[in-house]
Amino acid sequence: MKKGINIWSFPGSMKVEQCISVAKKAGFDGIELALNETGQLSLESPESEIKEYRKIADDQGIALSSLASGLYWTYSLTSGHAQTRLKAKDIVKKQLENAAILGVDTILVVPGAVGVDFIPDSEVVPYDQAYDYALEAFNELSAVAQSLKVSIGIENVWNKFLLSPLEMRDFIDKINSPYVGAYFDVGNVLYAGYPEHWISILNKRIKKVHFKDYRRAAGGLHGFVDLLAGDVNYPEVMKALQAIGYDDYVIAEMIPGYTHHGEQIIYNTSGAMDAILGRK
Repeated sequence: MKKGINIWSFPGSMKVEQCISVAKKAGFDGIELALNETGQLSLESPESEIKEYRKIADDQGIALSSLASGLYWTYSLTSGHAQTRLKAKDIVKKQLENAAILGVDTILVVPGAVGVDFIPDSEVVPYDQAYDYALEAFNELSAVAQSLKVSIGIENVWNKFLLSPLEMRDFIDKINSPYVGAYFDVGNVLYAGYPEHWISILNKRIKKVHFKDYRRAAGGLHGFVDLLAGDVNYPEVMKALQAIGYDDYVIAEMIPGYTHHGEQIIYNTSGAMDAILGRK
């Protein structure tokens, strides 16, 4: 497996090119960039800017593993408002196009939400309605993904939706596209399940993997901690990944960052991942 780091793990003040450089220095094989609404690597970015990030990574000797986006918390594919759903689909299409320019094979997409506890006044959508909207969206978007030869990875997140590995598996199977699969986040299931079970059930549907750790006793967003400091059974996670023949990127997404000396989390995470991956 290849060792990656998500750009959200870096201090928010750092530019994309700085993050790429630090990721390389810290010993990562790849870095996952993210599409923003404005600013660097955003919906407004011209193709020339996107190509420059590819060049910077090539010059540094580090791969671009994938392309994430946090925009789906604002623009949900399952919103009760048609214009919001349309905007969300347009963002997925733009993310796919930018991923193709960057030369990455997978994008991370939040499939929508029934409700979101950590976003004040978040819209609440009936579960069956959210399911139908999401299925409709991914059936449409799968054709775009196939045309660009970039996969959509549906992430399991705290969205009160696709709550079990069986449901996620069946949802992906209904879309029935080799370009739509799971972007499995190990830490996100700890509050209600076991990541090793999800891995064996989702199996070959898994396109990419996020590594996080979570301490159940803390609860809420406060439960996310440094790798190996929480309750994720990483030996069992690794066994499960190996059992399904997964050999792609495992990408650390570290939240929250450190209050001081923010870059240090990148180096600490690299060391922890070496231990998990048996590189020490």
